[in-house]
Amino acid sequence: MDDNSPPLLVIVDAANVVGSVPDGWWRDRRGAAERLRDRLAADGVPGRAGPVEIVLVVEGAARGVASVPGVRVESAAGSGDDHMVDLVATRPSDHPCLVVTADRELRRRVTDLGAEVAGPRTVRP
Repeated sequence: MDDNSPPLLVIVDAANVVGSVPDGWWRDRRGAAERLRDRLAADGVPGRAGPVEIVLVVEGAARGVASVPGVRVESAAGSGDDHMVDLVATRPSDHPCLVVTADRELRRRVTDLGAEVAGPRTVRP
């Protein structure tokens, strides 16, 4: 990557990643999303060299989680999947993109738009 290349846009499906481990997240969805946000802010995206722009998409009970340095949090007004597809579709064409989710339909929709996909283990310990 040269100095003029845009950072990798990493869009994280918060509900899907949080839900991938049965650790009691359902008792406090907002808290679980905040813990994921904080881990992303501290650790970034393991295995990805170079600068990244991390966007954590939250929905439902996790709406309203605040952004922190290193992680922009976006609350989906409706479907989190639709919001993530919109983010992929509206990014500049030269902006590489990785979507972190295990949702098969979402994976299909974003790869059709040129994004890479990776599973929740990409960002979970």
